[in-house]
Amino acid sequence: MQGVIKAYDPGTRDGVVVRESDFAEFDLAEDALEGSIFRMLRPGQRVLFELDGDGRATGLSIGSEVDMGTPDIH
Repeated sequence: MQGVIKAYDPGTRDGVVVRESDFAEFDLAEDALEGSIFRMLRPGQRVLFELDGDGRATGLSIGSEVDMGTPDIH
């Protein structure tokens, strides 16, 4: 799934990601950043993610405008 980070607290590693297709919000799972290049997230950052069995965002990876299907404006 494709989304954008809405909020992230590096101290607690709690955060929220908004799915771009329908603006649904998902809390980050405790292991959301495990195996990822991310050490910190910033609001507005584009990400790709999956949902775990509890409906929390996990498996975050870098999202880009190409990944998100954003039209090329060049």
